Amino acid sequence: MVTTSDNPTPDSLPDEPVFAGIDWGGASHQLCVIDATGQVLLQRRVQHTVPGLTELDQLLALRPNIKVAIERGEGLLVEHLQQHGLPVYCISPKISARARERYRMAAAKSDAFDAFVLADTLRHEHAHWRPLSTPLPLTAELAAVTRDRERIIESQRAVESQLRAILEAHHPAPLHLFSTLDRDITLSFITDYPTPVQAARVGEARMQAFCRRHGYSGRVPAAELVERLRPHLLSASSGTTAGKQFTAKLFVDQLRLLNNQIRACDQRVDQLLTVHPDAAIFRSFPGIGPVTAAVLISEMGDDRTRYPQPAALLAETGLAPVTRASGRMHQVHFRYAANKRMRHAIDWWAFTSTREVDWARQAYDDARARGQGKYRALRGLGARWVRVLWRCWTDHVPYNPDQHQTAKQHTAA
Repeated sequence: MVTTSDNPTPDSLPDEPVFAGIDWGGASHQLCVIDATGQVLLQRRVQHTVPGLTELDQLLALRPNIKVAIERGEGLLVEHLQQHGLPVYCISPKISARARERYRMAAAKSDAFDAFVLADTLRHEHAHWRPLSTPLPLTAELAAVTRDRERIIESQRAVESQLRAILEAHHPAPLHLFSTLDRDITLSFITDYPTPVQAARVGEARMQAFCRRHGYSGRVPAAELVERLRPHLLSASSGTTAGKQFTAKLFVDQLRLLNNQIRACDQRVDQLLTVHPDAAIFRSFPGIGPVTAAVLISEMGDDRTRYPQPAALLAETGLAPVTRASGRMHQVHFRYAANKRMRHAIDWWAFTSTREVDWARQAYDDARARGQGKYRALRGLGARWVRVLWRCWTDHVPYNPDQHQTAKQHTAA
């Protein structure tokens, strides 16, 4: 039976490796420390405050050779532990959930027990796992900007959908005028002509003046824009139109704000890429723009040992399928457990490369001709690009199509 010590001292602890599990929470964290034999040395709850984290540092400092397990790979607590030089291991919640069955058959659960399971799982498996690497400040800032940019885009899509519903209820004509609703030119038209009655007065000359005033860069002439507008000048009742006109302006202001915030994030990404040491490698690939490069740099990190083989990177990005084989059963499935930010970035990279690189377009067309779906073909093309990216990233060299065997063969043909 394990015992706990609430007030350990350096003299009372043996000089051997110890393992800590932290069941983190929003207001407090449960700490469990065990020795190399699985004996519980400490169970303590600390608050998520400055005094609480100071107490946590003091408890962990009692052991110079300590490894920490936690069910998350980022956040203030993780960075706090890394700043104090502690090796932090991220354990998947699925692994810890299965590990509980090793100790209890019942579905009993508590923070203290979960912290113990994390610590004891790390004790058994730490030789097969790799601690989280500490990113460079530039990489950490890129990760913060790109992830929050993604959140802003999600808000932008939500506001756009709400604005679309408002316009469909009283003034659907602007929805058919320009390519997308979130464009600045569309929002300006809604502001200048907020009702069907006002929009009905727009002729070719007025439309031409509006486009010139707002810097419209489209190739559609003013006469054609007016023809798009006329069939959709539907009107609601006067009360509905007055109410929806008021709320539409509010949502237009929100959408403009979000558009400006996305542009600010893009500008910051460009500034960070100009000084990041790995930016030249990622930007050298055709089809990789600034945002895609920033996402890949921030998610892959700086530690080259994190992906010792291309297969590790393919699995992380979800490009490697999952094979299940037992007896006569052999199934190949889509890999759902993956870094979805990297997966989406590589899908976009592969799609863009089909427009810029001849051999990539040929590979995509061949896959489609073999009966593969659009996204399956893009994943296959993305896997080919990722293998080349891994080689360049590992060797610290930019992409050179003259050394890429596939590109050379296609050029020769």
